[in-house]
Amino acid sequence: MAKKDYYHILGVKKDAKADEIKKAYRRLARKHHPDVNPGDKASEDKFKEVQEAYDILSDDKKRKVFDRFGYYADNLDVNSPFGGGGSTGGAAGFDFSGFDFSGGQTSGGGSSFRDIFSDLFGGGGSTARSQPEPPRPLPKKGRDIEIPLALSFEEAFSGLTTNITVNRSEQCSRCQGAGDTGGPVVTCPTCKGSGQVMRTGGRLQFSQGCTDCEGTGRRRQPCSLCNGKGVTPKSEQVKIKIPAGVDTGSRVRIPKKGHGGRLGAEPGDLFVLTNVGKHKFLERKGDNVYITVPITVPEAALGTRIEVPTVEGKAQLKVPPGTESGQKFRLRERGFPSLRNPSLRGDQFVEVKIMLPRILSEETKEVLRQFEKLNPENPRKVIGLE
Repeated sequence: MAKKDYYHILGVKKDAKADEIKKAYRRLARKHHPDVNPGDKASEDKFKEVQEAYDILSDDKKRKVFDRFGYYADNLDVNSPFGGGGSTGGAAGFDFSGFDFSGGQTSGGGSSFRDIFSDLFGGGGSTARSQPEPPRPLPKKGRDIEIPLALSFEEAFSGLTTNITVNRSEQCSRCQGAGDTGGPVVTCPTCKGSGQVMRTGGRLQFSQGCTDCEGTGRRRQPCSLCNGKGVTPKSEQVKIKIPAGVDTGSRVRIPKKGHGGRLGAEPGDLFVLTNVGKHKFLERKGDNVYITVPITVPEAALGTRIEVPTVEGKAQLKVPPGTESGQKFRLRERGFPSLRNPSLRGDQFVEVKIMLPRILSEETKEVLRQFEKLNPENPRKVIGLE
């Protein structure tokens, strides 16, 4: 008797757990099943071999015998130090003579592999009665949609109401989101009856359960209007209101303007993702606004009132006498409205920068010399220099 390595046949290690063996068997059985490879004798033989290996390794008692003797026969005793006689029923005692791979029954009344594996391979039986009914779809909420929207600095401050075009879907009016109209059960056109579809992620390809037939490989005749999707495409003008105070990355929700639901479930939501442009002079940090304003030496020394740009226009700022370069002043509630509490506003902070005058004439130089004589100061005293 030729010995077979059942672990090698299933592609698992000798210490593989039961669930690993089952997964390997299901994968190989699906790949080599005669229904998937009609007329292919090599696949049929491989399928028998895979079934034989699984029959032994899925049974704890048979697996124990195989692990000890390297093969299995019904009359082998794992507890005997000498084993037993050879098997008369094949290497694993598994008889395929009672099965018909064509889909019918043998003359002896044996079962068809199509009937036995109908739940495993999701369809392909000889009659509709031998196949389980495909699962009926359940109500499912529609998916959300995200759309970016560019705003100016001023529009983010004051808010905006506008219309945007949204390419969304809505529940199919013919099948009411079921994806079918209750017709006959057919092979799923999406996965071609395999219950699996290929997906690509970067350079990798992998299979996953078909969502159109819930992995059964069979479904009812798809609705001709939505092609079985349960939803139909729609382009719609949607009125949106952007509240005052949004910033880059803010998400504004418009309820029920996402993709349509199925079987009466509500649609998803539309989310507008804002991207706020920069201002020529102002800088925003949270709800506060910042600006640097140049002033002259006399303005800093004597004090003055100057105009300062704000997001709403110009504002008056009082510069007290003796102002130093880099000093900051606050204009209360001249910042952005708060999204959480629109009645609150941020502030605007003004940093002044003293600009030295250009010395254009001898007369100006003489004035500065006189100023130095009248105001003999050493500003470097603060760092220990006399």
